Amino acid sequence: MRFTLDTIGKTQWAKDNQGRDIYPEGFEQLAEKLDRPLHPPGRDIKCIISVGMLTEGWDCSTVKHIIGIRPFQSQLLCEQVVGRGLRRRSYDLTEDNKFAEETATIFGVPFEVVPFKANPDGAKRKPEKRHHVYSVPQKSQYRLEFPRVEGYTQAVQNRVTVDWNEIASLTIDPFKIAPEVQVKGTLANNQGRPTVSGPGKLKSIDLNPYRQGKRLQELVFELAADLTRTYCASDQCEAPPHILFPQLRKICDRYLTEKIEVVEPAHIFDVFLSPYYGWVIEKLSAAIHPDTTAGEAAEIPRYEAHRGNGSTDEINFFTGKPVREVVKSHLNCIVADTDQWEQAAAYIIDNHPRTQSFVKNERLDFTIPYFHNGEDHDYIPDFIIRLNTPESNYLILETKGWDELREVKKAAAQRWCNAINADGKQGYWQYVMTGLIKVKEGIDQAWERVHT
Repeated sequence: MRFTLDTIGKTQWAKDNQGRDIYPEGFEQLAEKLDRPLHPPGRDIKCIISVGMLTEGWDCSTVKHIIGIRPFQSQLLCEQVVGRGLRRRSYDLTEDNKFAEETATIFGVPFEVVPFKANPDGAKRKPEKRHHVYSVPQKSQYRLEFPRVEGYTQAVQNRVTVDWNEIASLTIDPFKIAPEVQVKGTLANNQGRPTVSGPGKLKSIDLNPYRQGKRLQELVFELAADLTRTYCASDQCEAPPHILFPQLRKICDRYLTEKIEVVEPAHIFDVFLSPYYGWVIEKLSAAIHPDTTAGEAAEIPRYEAHRGNGSTDEINFFTGKPVREVVKSHLNCIVADTDQWEQAAAYIIDNHPRTQSFVKNERLDFTIPYFHNGEDHDYIPDFIIRLNTPESNYLILETKGWDELREVKKAAAQRWCNAINADGKQGYWQYVMTGLIKVKEGIDQAWERVHT
């Protein structure tokens, strides 16, 4: 409960300088014990009605009402309860260079400052323009439905393979993770400021001692062994390790040869050090799937057990972001997260003759699961498009500029589509990641693939 209350409204954890999430003490063990995901547990909570919680060590800046319906045995307790509800929500200054007045409605709590009425002449919060986004019943012909996937199921008996066109590559970049550093002895008396030009010898430390004496094939063997252990430990593998290992060794060898980009002065041997080594195993584990050409059953999605398919019927919210009206959507408008990029993409999609209907993925709860850096993540694509065909054909469209995880997300989305199509119950799905100038081309190509 404490972790949930502390993370209300937070979409992600704070990160360290290597991009890894920083969890509260004890959170990982509790999440593993309860079989819960590692994202902030209060991420999806919109409203809380709490009973007897304001006496605990909890600060919530969005409390609107406090009702005291039990006896208070001390004035201190009254002050504590009221104080919890009077935490400021915003520290933005008004035009008068003052904080806007914020109040909470309090009943039944004896307190010296209560009753106190809001000052009608106090500093007013700058009015925020709010837009109502909702599904329009009269536009139900544009309704879209999508499956909710929480994972994947495999039943590998003997043969596995990798789609080399879809697997994410890896760059060993020395400008992000330095392979060499310079160090110097600290000050003897702990006084003054350490400096490179100060007394003492400057010493360089690099990875050359580790690289010397290493052989690539030896390291490939170790990588294949660790990958085999990781893959066989999952519930989706039924093949014995001695059957998988020779196949995975060849896959590891090809991945290191074709999918690893080394930026000097880094070296290919650096991939066998953390965090690169873990990233390689993650990418390969996600890309390995049953070889259907050898008679294996295809990988299929594992749908959420407690919720059915999502749809545009559920959209009803207010936003302060800019919006644009659209025609071929079940919603009255789309929400723009950028100044121009997504508005222009929505215009192209809305006016494309191959588009039957579409929706911007804002508050739609459509996510694609993926695993990166030892943690589960949710990828939220930009658009879902239903193509203008007699059958149910869909296109997931991502209009993305530069993104460090671009290839990881693309591979995750393609895996999602392949699993959904193998299941065959949710229509045919495709995925395109493109820039703004190629949105029309991406839709045309998706439509042509359906007809070929």
